[in-house]
Amino acid sequence: MSASLSHVVLVFCAGIGIPIMAALNSHLGGQIGTAKATVILFALAMCISVVFLCFQPQGANKNWQGFFPDHVENYFYLGGTLVAFYVLSITYVAPIMGVANAIVLVLFGQIISSVLIDHFALFNAVMVKLTPERVLGIILMCSGIYLARKS
Repeated sequence: MSASLSHVVLVFCAGIGIPIMAALNSHLGGQIGTAKATVILFALAMCISVVFLCFQPQGANKNWQGFFPDHVENYFYLGGTLVAFYVLSITYVAPIMGVANAIVLVLFGQIISSVLIDHFALFNAVMVKLTPERVLGIILMCSGIYLARKS
């Protein structure tokens, strides 16, 4: 399966949104508290997701039976836990260390975990073996991230 330009643009825009979300939510967290800001963020995200679901062909059937199918292993639902951990962490830490520094650490973590997931095809991901070229690319990306944030 190959990515089209629209896929690339979509994910690029999502990437742009992450530090914006971090800055907005960390400020909101400073005003009303980390937990409250995170609950508001997820409540809005859930509302938007439900509206999106209702406009999907499979979402037109308002029968929610089978929403959590038996054939899916339970650990695949832990993504919500991880995104909550991310938002709570970034909302708490960004005002202390700065949005850019917090995101730099997130990027390092994303690079390491994504390479491991791809290389070992974890969680039923597509296997993308770690080659010397990929290792060089990862080193260059990490070096670039480090140099961009070095004071």
